[in-house]
Amino acid sequence: MAFSDKLKGALGQARTKAGDVVDKHGDKITGSIDKAAAVADAKTKGKYSDKIAKGTTKAKQGLDKIDKRNDGGTPR
Repeated sequence: MAFSDKLKGALGQARTKAGDVVDKHGDKITGSIDKAAAVADAKTKGKYSDKIAKGTTKAKQGLDKIDKRNDGGTPR
């Protein structure tokens, strides 16, 4: 087996595990993202609110991409 095949296999396993974690704990992860954004916004006294909001949105979109959505619920 070539190195690239081994790497592809390892990446596939990592995606599967990440999807499982997001399926199980997606609400907690999303809540943590929101809390971190609130703390960052407070520390910067609102100076970077727009950038923090964009980063929060991107992080949540990233979670949606790796979420397997096999839990029967609706996507966040």
